[in-house]
Amino acid sequence: MFENLSERLEKSFKILKGEGKITEINVAETLKDVRKALLDADVNYKVAKSFTDEVKQKALGQNVLTSVRPSQMMVKIVHDELAALMGGQAIDINIKPNPAVILISGLQGSGKTTFSGKLAHFLKTKKGRSVLLVACDVYRPAAIEQLRITGAQVEAEFYSEEDSKNPVEIAQNAIKYAQSKGFNAVIIDTAGRLAIDEQMMTEIAAIKSAVKPSETLFVVDSMTGQDAVNTAKEFNDRLDFDGVVLTKLDGDTRGGAAISIRSVVNKPIKFTSSGEKPETLDIFHPERMADRILGMGDIVSLVEKAQEQFDETEARKLQAKLQKNQFDFNDFYKQIQQIKKMGNIKDLMSMIPKIGKMMKNIDIDETAFKATEAIIMSMTPKEREQPSIIDTKRRKRIAAGSGTNINEVNKLMKQFDETRKMMKTMTNKEKMKQMMKKR
Repeated sequence: MFENLSERLEKSFKILKGEGKITEINVAETLKDVRKALLDADVNYKVAKSFTDEVKQKALGQNVLTSVRPSQMMVKIVHDELAALMGGQAIDINIKPNPAVILISGLQGSGKTTFSGKLAHFLKTKKGRSVLLVACDVYRPAAIEQLRITGAQVEAEFYSEEDSKNPVEIAQNAIKYAQSKGFNAVIIDTAGRLAIDEQMMTEIAAIKSAVKPSETLFVVDSMTGQDAVNTAKEFNDRLDFDGVVLTKLDGDTRGGAAISIRSVVNKPIKFTSSGEKPETLDIFHPERMADRILGMGDIVSLVEKAQEQFDETEARKLQAKLQKNQFDFNDFYKQIQQIKKMGNIKDLMSMIPKIGKMMKNIDIDETAFKATEAIIMSMTPKEREQPSIIDTKRRKRIAAGSGTNINEVNKLMKQFDETRKMMKTMTNKEKMKQMMKKR
């Protein structure tokens, strides 16, 4: 996401490189390029114009310090204005009532049902809530079954009334059920349509009026670009929702919806979603998104993702094993599983400053871990615990059992040895000090 926009903005800032100061002429030239880049990224025209006018006003009012180049100052101003345009700061979901009722709305295909499951997982793991998922799409049996499966995947209870065709009554009955069973969060997945129609709007408005949700969220497919903004405006006019969820951010999207939508509907973007895994739901942080748009990476989000997979007890056990040089293939396998849970590898790499740009044209095979996992699983329990016993004969057997070849097994053994040495060094404070001194 935003790769093309990031490139275009970087080229725009180059206009100011070598300039001794910010002037009305070079600012106008730069911002003409910035506005075109935003429009090409499908940002609303009025939003793009208003944004560049604000940047121009700020830029011309700046006294550039001798230690700061005009191009650097412009990047800083654009960054701050982008963050402000997208809301300025993260807004948390409101789950104060008990039970908290969260109403999910959006067009068919926007990712409502998948998001409902991800939100259930988020509320369980991050907020400590017991969650009830409610199926109120009475028109598509497939939607009800999808929500049932999604609920099972995240271990959230599922509620539906297959004989009922009244979504308002289903929602009301579900809340009574939640109260009687002690659930403190209810997520209501509503029906969508391929396009906005009066019946759908009236139905969702009736559900909202009946259940009085603590939070109404509008889910939008970010790949639909400017159409997403127009749809959000129509939904907001009728529902007055509390926040926006941008889905499919891992797709080939230009990012205009993320930049425009907050300004057009004056409602915060609360979550972004990518992929199918329950863990791939993120709180929307405008400043971090501005960082990513300008190619600065997003180290904070990367660290947070790593911390989510961090188990303190397991980490202490691993450290003890490393210090005794007992790191084995069971530990190696666990590390792979933790990395996979963090999300799409290329997305993770894009969060590291400068690395994302380098990775732009490199295809990362998301199935690359499968061969490694197959090789490890083809080892005997003793081989996984004692890698040193894996000789040439054993390697041939492991290769045959994993559907790989001897070269791939040898390569993994080498990677394992290098990883073990590196991790052992990192746990040795004296060696780390010596390495830092050499630098």
